[in-house]
Amino acid sequence: MALEAKNIYFRYNAKKPWILEDQSLKVEKGERLALSAPSGCGKSTLAMILAGYLKPSAGQVLADGKPLPAKGLCPVQLIFQHPEKAVNPRWRLRRVLEESGGLNEDMLNAFGIEPAWLDRFPRELSGGELQRFCVARALMSKADYLICDEISTMLDVITQAQIWDVVLRETSRLNMGVIVITHNMHLARRTADRILELRP
Repeated sequence: MALEAKNIYFRYNAKKPWILEDQSLKVEKGERLALSAPSGCGKSTLAMILAGYLKPSAGQVLADGKPLPAKGLCPVQLIFQHPEKAVNPRWRLRRVLEESGGLNEDMLNAFGIEPAWLDRFPRELSGGELQRFCVARALMSKADYLICDEISTMLDVITQAQIWDVVLRETSRLNMGVIVITHNMHLARRTADRILELRP
């Protein structure tokens, strides 16, 4: 049981250069893989392909041996670096959670999310608060695989540590496969079972 990218190529059109060329990776359920690369090597593009937001120009993504579904619940959840891009700004946070699969009070408590926040709009939270909300939502989705794309780079050191402590504990409890995308090798070594360096 694994999430696999097989021989992925991607570019936006035939006149553009390749962003990804023949890239492959595999993360099994319960495993944590850190994906490290310099800026511009296509880490975030690969993350969006793995989560089904983009279609590869060639190659395929398989979750437990099957292509990602075109509709319905995706077995892969992606947490973006910028949380404001991941939520509808016109929805209150309670509706965001309901649309994603419902409330889990224990998970909300684990991330220090106060009940009053759920009646607010995304703009009414700080960046750190909204990121904690987005991480909790992803973990409540019943997905099998989680991709964390530089999720803590915009946060202070204490908040980073708090978020990662909960992410590591909860993904272990849920036996999720995790891909950690980061420039920070200390974080990669702390969070992952193995590190894959993405080359241009």
